[in-house]
Amino acid sequence: METTCLTIPEYVLSSGEQKMPILGIGTAVDPPIAPEVTKKSILQAIELGYRHFDTAAVYGSESHLGEAIEEAISLGLIKSRDELFITSKLWCSDGHA
Repeated sequence: METTCLTIPEYVLSSGEQKMPILGIGTAVDPPIAPEVTKKSILQAIELGYRHFDTAAVYGSESHLGEAIEEAISLGLIKSRDELFITSKLWCSDGHA
């Protein structure tokens, strides 16, 4: 199967040095699916050109995201984690002062 990369509009961050994709992929899965399916979906998104992923501890998919990123690096789809934007959320009881 031939892969076509997406061109996703980007937002220039306040530092003026980085551009963040305005479109990202969410990693919440309801109802839950097999971790391998989540990992494969994330890897396919990277293959297609997605560089922004949204997660949260409550989703239970953070480790699958990490595994997919590691595989994407080993496959040469990206050179490092620095090419990606990962946004996440903390529940109020998970914060520490």
